[in-house]
Amino acid sequence: MVNLGKRIMVMGSSGSGKSTMARQLGEALGLPVVHGDTLSYQPGWVQTPRDELERTFRAVAAQREWVIDGNYRKRAFEYRFERADTVIFLDFNRFTCLYRVFKRRVMYHNKTRPDMGKGCNERITWWLAKWIWTYPKRTRGSVIAWLGEIKPPKQVYHLKGSRAVREFLREIKKGGCD
Repeated sequence: MVNLGKRIMVMGSSGSGKSTMARQLGEALGLPVVHGDTLSYQPGWVQTPRDELERTFRAVAAQREWVIDGNYRKRAFEYRFERADTVIFLDFNRFTCLYRVFKRRVMYHNKTRPDMGKGCNERITWWLAKWIWTYPKRTRGSVIAWLGEIKPPKQVYHLKGSRAVREFLREIKKGGCD
């Protein structure tokens, strides 16, 4: 039986499935889910001011139970990490991530997806596409190195691809959490 604890961080590139994973974990384990994008963006894609976002992330991470998706490594990241029982890194290739972002754009045309801030209709920007494309070279290696330094009792799951995610979720749903 897998015991993920009561505070779970889900990280990865845009399009890797962080929000979907967080939602599924929340449902399976009965934990509240917080989507980082919901906190980060106000209506019309206006970024939440840095100090406000920092306070909000800290307040969420101070709770007893949560699943938080999103990287936001400059916004109370260390505090979230210190409080987390488990860190899950979704490691997908950039083609899959780009495909998923384009698919999401079509699915939510002129709509706001459930894991995004209100009034932020789905869109794709050049910046986002570039961020996804350069993620493997720019960020992936440092995240993997950082994950390798994490010591027990904190748990790390590095899930590479859709099959690994499906198997992980199947195990969670089958056995639940201690």
